[in-house]
Amino acid sequence: MKAVFISDSHLRNGKDARYQRMLSFLEQLQDDVDDLFVAGDFFDFWFCRNGNIYPPFREVVGKLLDLRNRGIRIHLFEGNHDFSLGPCFQGKNHVDVFPGWAEFTLDGERVLISHGDTVDTANVRYLMLRKILRSRTFGQVESLMPSSVLWKIAAWSSSISKGLTLESRTVLAEKMRTFARKKFEEGFDAVVLGHCHLPLLEHYDIRGRRKTFAVLGDWIEHFSYLLFEEGTYRLEYYRP
Repeated sequence: MKAVFISDSHLRNGKDARYQRMLSFLEQLQDDVDDLFVAGDFFDFWFCRNGNIYPPFREVVGKLLDLRNRGIRIHLFEGNHDFSLGPCFQGKNHVDVFPGWAEFTLDGERVLISHGDTVDTANVRYLMLRKILRSRTFGQVESLMPSSVLWKIAAWSSSISKGLTLESRTVLAEKMRTFARKKFEEGFDAVVLGHCHLPLLEHYDIRGRRKTFAVLGDWIEHFSYLLFEEGTYRLEYYRP
């Protein structure tokens, strides 16, 4: 099988160069790709009600749905910037949405995938904000607001979230590495995370079995993605 993993494109403005580069990347995906895993923060913010999508996002959402119609399975993971994706993408659009962690079997390997923003359990302020923004009470309040106001609030919450999750990439990567090693002991063969913005691909041999730890980087600075093909992982960089 063949799978592609991306994260942290933080799309916001359709005129941005990275937005256009993401469209180009999605357009060039071949039909031999079985699965596309989007591991969070694909959008820099998100609110959608009754199918009313923030206008600059409509083109890239349409591109994702085109891929699904071509037979590529799309798996969206919610990040610290984009959540509540289910009402738009699930149901008739047949796109899998995962609020947190999910396990997949790829060519016989147990793979754990997430955005990774909850790995750092010491960041109590962020975890509290995360809980509030995903609460039923907050959802009831936002349901009373017009979409234009919601989009402004979403952009604001995105900036606040960014401020609370700022940390040295190397420090966060080490916390993720420690987390992955614990999951390897639990029987997982690979752990794939986003959030850190630092592209990493590491392999370990544990009791004679190869284990893979991957952090996907971003589409702000690195334009990186992970390719899984015939049992092998490769970290790639998109250069159109």
